[in-house]
Amino acid sequence: MSSHLSEQELQRRQKLIELKTLGIDPYPPEEFKINVTALDIKNNYDRDKLNYKDISIAGRIMSVRDMGKASFAVIQDASGRIQIYVRKDDICPDEDKSLYDVVWKKLIDIGDIIGLKGYVFTTKTGEISVHVTSLKLLSKSLKPLPIVKTDESGKSFDEVSDPEFRFRQRYVDLIINPQVRDIFVKRTQIINSIRQTLNNAGLLEVETPILQSIPGGAAARPFMTHHNALNIPLYLRIANELYLKRLIVGGFEGVYEFAKDFRNEGMDRTHNPEFTVLEFYIAYKDYIWMMGFTERLLEKVATDLYGTTEVKLGDKTIDFKAPFKRVTMYEAIKEHTGLDISGMNEEQLREACRKLSIHVEPSMGKGKLIDEIFGGKCEGSYIQPTFITDYPVEMSPLTKKHRSVEGLVERFELMVNGKELANAYTELNDPIDQRERFEEQLKLQQRGDDEAMFIDHDFLRALEYGMPPTSGIGIGIDRLTMMLTDNVNIQEVLLFPQMRPEASASEEGPHS
Repeated sequence: MSSHLSEQELQRRQKLIELKTLGIDPYPPEEFKINVTALDIKNNYDRDKLNYKDISIAGRIMSVRDMGKASFAVIQDASGRIQIYVRKDDICPDEDKSLYDVVWKKLIDIGDIIGLKGYVFTTKTGEISVHVTSLKLLSKSLKPLPIVKTDESGKSFDEVSDPEFRFRQRYVDLIINPQVRDIFVKRTQIINSIRQTLNNAGLLEVETPILQSIPGGAAARPFMTHHNALNIPLYLRIANELYLKRLIVGGFEGVYEFAKDFRNEGMDRTHNPEFTVLEFYIAYKDYIWMMGFTERLLEKVATDLYGTTEVKLGDKTIDFKAPFKRVTMYEAIKEHTGLDISGMNEEQLREACRKLSIHVEPSMGKGKLIDEIFGGKCEGSYIQPTFITDYPVEMSPLTKKHRSVEGLVERFELMVNGKELANAYTELNDPIDQRERFEEQLKLQQRGDDEAMFIDHDFLRALEYGMPPTSGIGIGIDRLTMMLTDNVNIQEVLLFPQMRPEASASEEGPHS
């Protein structure tokens, strides 16, 4: 056996051998039929005891309390935990008592998965439990579950409260920390609520390419790969916007996609290189209509999840009750810095950044400079849902110019708890204007801005066929889940967040 195994792991492998020697398959192939869950028993037994006289349930052993000829244990299934009562004379009715004395007491461990049959009863202390009449080992656990430990100072700690351990071994985190499962149940409920609203509004759910020849639709650094058969470079998408707008050109009047996007940028508490975004586009609408639809959508999601629009987030209460506050970007910057930047050119903006102690790079154009000012001095102030509207044209290469204010575009970002949650436009559908905007982005690339957009000539060709007036939006599903589950770290709402590779993983090899 491998030398890296712990003493407990070696003991469990020895038990595996002994089980096989007794003719017990530790990983049986046949179906184990289940007719009840732990939660069902706990919720309904007191009301309807007759339905629980012959139950079949399976789960992982989480604890065992040995009492000689009987034992109490706790098993956990997907719905929760329940106590079981195992007595030698019940599971070993014949003369051979080895199933209890050898298998149950010596060869089965905490962490093993068992199937059992029996009936439900209430103990003298009032705990609803399952009296086991037969049991079967369904899967032998070769690694012990983490337990509370004590450090050199005598202070107790739990290994699975360590984020490094929890995020890297999420499967163990889910076993030990039931509240973590609830986050991901809620994440699915959030997505289902949104999907229901969009379907009811007549939108069509679609899928667009993840591998793209041009990474368009956002200003971000892409991941790059290579397609061997075609011998061409390809990019993981940074956004699905341009493909969804192609579908609007093609005649669909409302489309949406829950998209996996990828950006080759930094990682922190609110950024992961792989993330989920909902984008949807609706023909014949504008950004004003989209603000109203968005606040109603999020109001419904919060209500579906909790029965109220108020959500706890740390020491704050966020209220998703519509309507949300609306503030223009220039108003926000003036309020929080005292500066009116509406008429400033690039050099004046650089000077403003210096006065505000905001670091800038030579590659940054006017749009990036304004974005740095807003992000550094304003964004964190908007705790309650707030639409920041009417952005400078330089910040928004895919957005229609403002109908009444020169130099601005019809765009909003939704800020919640000091972070951007959504980004929306009245979409630019003028192909000549769009080409000029792309060319301006190309100039920024030449200055060294590796987040500037590429020119997508096929998208321009699509616009030349004619795209109806359209409004579109992107909503960060990971961030929305964070806000609706009281989490400030994006890794808490991703089942498998990106982590540095473990050094030991490559050293041990795949079959150690």
